[in-house]
Amino acid sequence: MVVSLEIWQDILTEKDLRRYDSMSDIEDLRSHYFDNSGVFLVLVDNEKVVGTGAIRKLNAEICELKRMWFLKEYRGQGWGWKMAQMLFDFAIQVGYRKVRLDLAKEERQPQALKLYKRLGFYPIEKYNDSSCDIFMEKLL
Repeated sequence: MVVSLEIWQDILTEKDLRRYDSMSDIEDLRSHYFDNSGVFLVLVDNEKVVGTGAIRKLNAEICELKRMWFLKEYRGQGWGWKMAQMLFDFAIQVGYRKVRLDLAKEERQPQALKLYKRLGFYPIEKYNDSSCDIFMEKLL
């Protein structure tokens, strides 16, 4: 399955996206997610990928919420909340105790930041080497 950059382009240009994140995981979902105590979910409407979300292992107790993106017309309809709950359920079943995430910039992703706060995420110190400005965590 091919996940198109179209999902992300109304938030970040491809150039900006690549600056914040190499996205190498998208090219090999199996090794980055499925073979490494993770999962990658896809929301499809009429055979078109309209959203994604993933859990990736950081260590035995901490995972990372990745690739939570939806086409603009699918935002604000509860899909992000539902996808997040499915991902959290998976993480709990695997045995993770915390989930972390990073966001590029608040002004580029205000809706995402609002959703993550409603989901119980709180700010933490930078935990990776990304160029992102926002780092958050949630207890599972």
